[in-house]
Amino acid sequence: MSNHIKIFSGSANRALATKIAARVGVPLSAATLGRFPDGEIYVTFEETVRGRDVFLVQPTALQPNEYLMELFLMADAARRASAQRVTAVIPFFSYARQDRKERSRVPISAKLMANLLVAAGVNRVLTVDLHSPQIQVRAFSIFRWIICMPRRCWCVICGSRRHRIAAWWWPQTRGA
Repeated sequence: MSNHIKIFSGSANRALATKIAARVGVPLSAATLGRFPDGEIYVTFEETVRGRDVFLVQPTALQPNEYLMELFLMADAARRASAQRVTAVIPFFSYARQDRKERSRVPISAKLMANLLVAAGVNRVLTVDLHSPQIQVRAFSIFRWIICMPRRCWCVICGSRRHRIAAWWWPQTRGA
């Protein structure tokens, strides 16, 4: 199954992506992230993703707008390259605090971020700590809660029980 999984890293935290790949037992896949002279971001996958499960590791804590744009472009590139499924691994999900309208004329930014991820081609989002449970419901159930449990859990990346890693996903009863 490990040849069916591709793990790519954005520029936010390559060390985290390397550790995740090592734990799962697959090499970190090669991608080129760069900038045009005017500051626009470009992404190129150096390996085929056709028919593969693609995991894009990109925290969004320090520079959320830049890192989210990288993630959108990586997801779009994976989808256009015929990836079977695209999962965004976002340990810190920016804009999660803006999950409801507290007054008139304000956006629901968490919902917008979820819509943009879906539009870019993301099938699932793995995140650690959402601001509130209502984001999961409002985001078309693309979010997967990560919890830490020693037994009766499934591996975040490959879906098996053979890996001993700290992050696990709890299967949802509805959604993607």
